[in-house]
Amino acid sequence: MSADQRPGSALSGEGDAVGDPALVDAADVGELTDRELMARHVRGDAGVAFGELFRRHRDRMYAVAMRTTSNRELAADAVQEAFISAFRRADAYRGEAAVTTWLHRIVVNACLDRLRREKVAVRRAGDLGELDLPDPRDHHSAAEARLIVHAALAQLPEGQRLALVLVDMQGLSVAEAAVVLGVAEGTVKSRCFRGREALAELVGGPDGSRFKNLGSEAEPQGAP
Repeated sequence: MSADQRPGSALSGEGDAVGDPALVDAADVGELTDRELMARHVRGDAGVAFGELFRRHRDRMYAVAMRTTSNRELAADAVQEAFISAFRRADAYRGEAAVTTWLHRIVVNACLDRLRREKVAVRRAGDLGELDLPDPRDHHSAAEARLIVHAALAQLPEGQRLALVLVDMQGLSVAEAAVVLGVAEGTVKSRCFRGREALAELVGGPDGSRFKNLGSEAEPQGAP
């Protein structure tokens, strides 16, 4: 990807996307809401407002991409593509959902496109070299658990994995996850339930004892 395509240059105020500094007013973009930043970007402000959105949400979007692809290179490329797409297509945002929900959807779609282009459904469970490794300062048992969960997550069907990433790991509501994934809320609930049960078995043994809280709710009604 060339330098002029990188979100870091187009979105943070470097390169051609900045344009004429005189076009940028003196308002503190850091005090604006996400929706206000989007509106300002669509009106045209030389990329300053979208640069603030990029700074606010890039880490969270990278976490989504990392957990979706389990591959640092694919995740980084997907996030770059997603933010560039969002930058260029900001006028498609209608304000019906939160800006973060809109960004989540673009990032998830970019990840899936990347995985399909690479002809990879999920990475091998035993190949942990590209996984988001824990902080060395983490307690040993916590670090081990994170690795186990990451490896197990990669083995789940795509739909269940994405539902768990969005709802259980990123904290989106079921309704927000349904918007991101383009499915019914009942489908998200069902995928989460089945994914939790499968994950509990993978990380805790046949009885799921190690993570017995996962998948412990009654299965909701909805499509698989």
